[in-house]
Order: sequence, then C-alpha cells, then structure tokens
Amino acid sequence: MDLKQLRYFVAVAEELHFGRAAKRLFISQPALSFDIRKFEERLGVQLLARTNKTVALTNAGQVLLGEARRLLLQASEAERITVRSAHGLAGRLRIGFVNSMLYRGMPQAVRRFEADYPGVEIVLKEMNTSEQVHAIQRMQIDMGCAHWGNFPSDVTSTPVFSEPFLICLPAGHALAKRRKVDLQALAQEPFILFPRTVSPHYHDLIIAQCVSAGFSPLIRHEARLWQTVVTMVGFGMGVALVPYTLRQIEDPRVCFLPLKGETLLSQVLLLRRSGDAEPVAERFVDYLRDSGGEPRKLAQAPSSRRPS
Repeated sequence: MDLKQLRYFVAVAEELHFGRAAKRLFISQPALSFDIRKFEERLGVQLLARTNKTVALTNAGQVLLGEARRLLLQASEAERITVRSAHGLAGRLRIGFVNSMLYRGMPQAVRRFEADYPGVEIVLKEMNTSEQVHAIQRMQIDMGCAHWGNFPSDVTSTPVFSEPFLICLPAGHALAKRRKVDLQALAQEPFILFPRTVSPHYHDLIIAQCVSAGFSPLIRHEARLWQTVVTMVGFGMGVALVPYTLRQIEDPRVCFLPLKGETLLSQVLLLRRSGDAEPVAERFVDYLRDSGGEPRKLAQAPSSRRPS
C-alpha cells in the first residue's frame, strides 16, 4: 500500500471531515477527496460512507484504520532506525574478541556504549585471531579485536593499544621480591606457553625474546588461554611471560614483575573488512580505547618487533 494514501485515509478517518483532514495534511480538499476515491477503487472496497453532511467509516474502513495506524508507525520507526544507524546510533554490532580482551576494557566499553546507545545491540563472539579473520571475510562479524598475524588484503588491521609483557612467577619464587627481573635469570626455569597453533606470532616472539637473552626456553606445559597460564604458574608449575593486563587477575599465588632492558610489547589490533567504516563501529572503537587504561595506550607506528 502507498504510505501517502494511508496517511490521507487515517486523517479523514480520524477527523471524519474532509475539510479538516485536508487542512491537517496541508493539501486542498478536492485533491484529498480524489486521492481517497482512487484508494478505494484500487482496493475495490468502500472505506468511507459519505453524505452531504457526514462522513463515517464502513466496516472495511474500521478494519483498515487499525492496520493503517500500525503500518504507519512501523514505517516511521524503520525510518528512524535507518537514520540513527547511519549516524552510528542504532543497529547491531557483532564483535569478535580474543579472551584477554576481557581484561583489556572490553566489558567496560560494552556496558558504557550500550548505556549511551540503547538502540545498538552488541553481540560478542570469542575467537582466536585466525577465526576472526575468516569470520570477517564471511561477514559473520563486523569487527574483531585480535593479535598480530598475516592478514589478507580484504581485512585491515589498526593498532588500538599496546602494553608491555611482564614476568609471571609463583609468589614464593626466589626472584619474586625483586623490582625487575633479567629474563636471562629464568634460563633454567620451566616455562608455560600456549601452542604455536593458537598464536604463531606471540609464540615465536616470546621464544625469540628468550633466545636474544641467551637461552632457549624449556616449555614444560602448554595452555590455550592467558588465564590458564597464570593459574598454572600459581600452582608452581613454571614461569611465563604475560601481557601487563593480566595483572588484573587477582591470584595471591602469583606475582608480576617488569623485565629489565628492552621492553617486549603486546599489541591489540582492530580488524575490519577493507573499506568498511560503519559509524556504529567507529563509535564503539572510541569507547574501547577509552576503556583501555594505563599503561595501555594508543599504539604508535608499528615497530619491526610488534607483537600482538
């Protein structure tokens, strides 16, 4: 049905007077009468019973009035949502994220964003970096928060923030009371790390850092999540290099100490489809950056040693 004709009909049905309805619609009475008659002819039913003095709704007109009001309300709402979505104020945002983002401000950013923009529905999907890339290509998610990797040309990556790695030790370790730890001092310690298949770049970066310190780390145990790594350290099963943000895990069985010398950085990247710049996604990125906190900061130009 033509929305204009529906609006004209509703005006007449509510006013039960062509003159008042025409004035309300800012059109002439003859034009309104003509449009209503054409509308009835198109439907093949009489909607209004007219006399020289009165206008009344027929049974068909009564039924149409309720449906017309509902359709006009839906059309108005669809228009409102479309306009708001174009300005990043409404819609649905599907975000892929690596598990450590739970400690990098993601929950806080989602809560603040949904409070400020209740018309936007955020859907989070936990995925590793490779899974996020594939999901972006298949348009299953709108953006991702991931680690470094080799990305195809149709996926762009933008640094969001970076942070240093720390040494994670059992609380009772002989080095736990130091202010900083030389990585070489851990040459004889069993390390806990995740499998290379989970994040090749991170895995190789940590191995390379140990090699540059003069030793090849003894990887005794493997875990898929940073939280699991920290828990295993707490059980005295080894030591680990972890991003600064893991300090938020409150476990009295572990301690986190900075490294001496060159700082090893962990970097979070925003992944999106090339050429995709949805306003709602742009707005959420601002919230995510604001929730990052110190010492996490907006990453500068990537260096040759950029981790993820």
